[in-house]
Amino acid sequence: MRLNGKVAIVTGGSQGIGEAVAKRLAKEGATVAVNYSRNDANAQRVVSEIEAAGGKAKAFKADCSKVVDIQRFVGEVGEAFGRIDILVNNAGTFRTVPVAETTEDIWDEQIDLNLKGTFFCAQSVLPWFRKQGGGKIINFSSIAGVNAFPNCPAYCASKGGVSLLTKALASELAAENINVNAIAPGNVATPINAHLRGPGHEDYVALMSSRTPTGRSFMDVDDMTGAAAYLASDDAKGVHGLIMLVDDGWCA
Repeated sequence: MRLNGKVAIVTGGSQGIGEAVAKRLAKEGATVAVNYSRNDANAQRVVSEIEAAGGKAKAFKADCSKVVDIQRFVGEVGEAFGRIDILVNNAGTFRTVPVAETTEDIWDEQIDLNLKGTFFCAQSVLPWFRKQGGGKIINFSSIAGVNAFPNCPAYCASKGGVSLLTKALASELAAENINVNAIAPGNVATPINAHLRGPGHEDYVALMSSRTPTGRSFMDVDDMTGAAAYLASDDAKGVHGLIMLVDDGWCA
């Protein structure tokens, strides 16, 4: 229970990695603000499952690609719980589109949510962190933010931006007892990449398995939660600007 008394925001917390991280932080003792953008039922399910396991959580609806939504919901979290200690910037989108077929809308969709949203969520929690004398920001980058992949230029640009943004924020905020770090997942089975794992994509799944040292084609969302719990805790007090690869050895 490393996070007793802490309040954590998890953006995109109603499914996938965000859901798993929200549940893990609650298990560690944090009160969790589960942010989501569309699926009310899914968000309430996550909250109910956290509460059934003995934790505390509340759902907050907001589109993290829109600054006005971010500022509103972060304020609502602060008002509801009286403090904010941890921000997990997980909300994101992923589109596999070749360069020639990438429209302005496809580009903006991924940059706005994955990169712009990450920055403005961090900016919005800053007054709370300064009031309390510190805090933790955990951004979600990707192996596509460390190495390039074909057919997803906007996604790679957004996640590469998250990686460097993490270092920029850390270099500025470390002196204020604010830890800013990132997790860079490898191939993880989530709803946003389900289109790559369904019928007709057996060759792709086999290729992922062959290129991963562990032999797993896709990791489980729970494989991300240990890193998140560590970076959210005082165990990571001296860790600033880290891009932590949790990728089954892919980048190695």
